[in-house]
Amino acid sequence: MKVIIHGGFFSESANNENTKLAKQNALSAIVVQANTYLQTHTALETVVFAVSLLENNELFNAGFGSQIQSDGKVRLSAALMDGKTQRFSGVINIEEVKNPILVAEQLLAYDDRVLSGAGALNFARDNGFGYFNPFTQQRLIEYEAKLNQNNRKGTVGCVALDQDGNLASGTSTGGKGFEIPCRVSDSATTAGNFANHFAAISCTGVGEDIVSTGLATKIVTRVTDGWTLKKATEKSFAELKEIDGFAGIIGISASGEVYHFDSHPYMVWAAFDGSLQVFN
Repeated sequence: MKVIIHGGFFSESANNENTKLAKQNALSAIVVQANTYLQTHTALETVVFAVSLLENNELFNAGFGSQIQSDGKVRLSAALMDGKTQRFSGVINIEEVKNPILVAEQLLAYDDRVLSGAGALNFARDNGFGYFNPFTQQRLIEYEAKLNQNNRKGTVGCVALDQDGNLASGTSTGGKGFEIPCRVSDSATTAGNFANHFAAISCTGVGEDIVSTGLATKIVTRVTDGWTLKKATEKSFAELKEIDGFAGIIGISASGEVYHFDSHPYMVWAAFDGSLQVFN
């Protein structure tokens, strides 16, 4: 049983030691909670649990504390994939909900499993998800001052391997900030979030770069074909470099290989692989 989470990239606060420490502490606490939860729950349930905790923490750009788009609205995207059933679900640009990952979880049971905009919101309301204002004072300050022009790489995610050998991945984002309204990134697609019986991956970084290379799917496919997670990731990032792409990933293989990789030195992550690990 293993679990790894990420909190996106740290570029927006690279010089703020207090924020850096706060993120490290938050990731440490959440991955410990997720590991405890994993002892009695499936990988899928654990991923939903961990991502929802990340969404609830305003330090991260997902759920509460998400970035504001150029028209002044917050729109959220999230995806979930169960490696056991290979079912993928997601919501894209959903507004006024607290935990988009929980809406994605509900969608797993439906034939139409990826919804966007008003359709995603209507589904959420029909399934008991009430109104929630995701704006925070800090994001409003950044928006008004346009300070987050350099803060465009925030996402959260979790990958877990349970006691039965099942894998799952979940990813959630509030976007890059000041984007064209309703822009779609990688987080609610299989390019940014993918799992099967062999491996599971959650991505962060520049969504367009991740989509252009099909990063999560590509890595998992290579592991499925017999590559180690490390080798599959390194090869895929070499291809990402060809387009000057920017990304980071966390992943676990069915053999228990836990791996992280990024093209920038400030991705923040935490893992519980027998012991607690935290890195940024």
